[in-house]
Amino acid sequence: MAPPKTRDRIVAESLALFNGQGERNVTTNHIAAHLGISPGNLYYHFRNKQMIIAELFAQYEAQVDSFLRLPEGRALTVEDKTFYLEALLAAMWHYRFLHRDLEHLLESDAELAERYRAFAQRCLVGAQSIYQGFVEAGILLMTPAQIEALTLNAWIIMTSWVRFLCTAGASPTDRRFNRMRPSIAPRKRHQAG
Repeated sequence: MAPPKTRDRIVAESLALFNGQGERNVTTNHIAAHLGISPGNLYYHFRNKQMIIAELFAQYEAQVDSFLRLPEGRALTVEDKTFYLEALLAAMWHYRFLHRDLEHLLESDAELAERYRAFAQRCLVGAQSIYQGFVEAGILLMTPAQIEALTLNAWIIMTSWVRFLCTAGASPTDRRFNRMRPSIAPRKRHQAG
């Protein structure tokens, strides 16, 4: 198997450094030194740290978009509730630096802020469709207003739990932080039978 390309290594190691140390504490020079490459080599692939963050956000966005939708060819089941929760928590944990200091990241990059707003809207619409699917499957009993309220409340809670861990006194370098994280490996979605 061929070793990973330098660009892919930069993205993967940047994610690990941002998650472990916090994005604000990691510079492009730190990333280059960590990889054992020159800053010029890093800049050949990414002009600045914002470009690396944008690439990581694109990966996160694509991962969430891939599962936050109704299954094709079948009604939702109770097991789907577990699938959605586990998949979302796993994705958020994998890219936790994005939620740890979201306001700073969005204030620092207008393009990322615009992409995040569109992503958040898609997530809210997708979640409402999923809750409506649970209603149609007879799993939940809710009105459209209740679906909208639950979706918004779930979004607020889901996007705040990483920040809560950090503000509750656990730093990403503290072993307690990793013990508080969800131990989740998302299950595969059930197929139409």
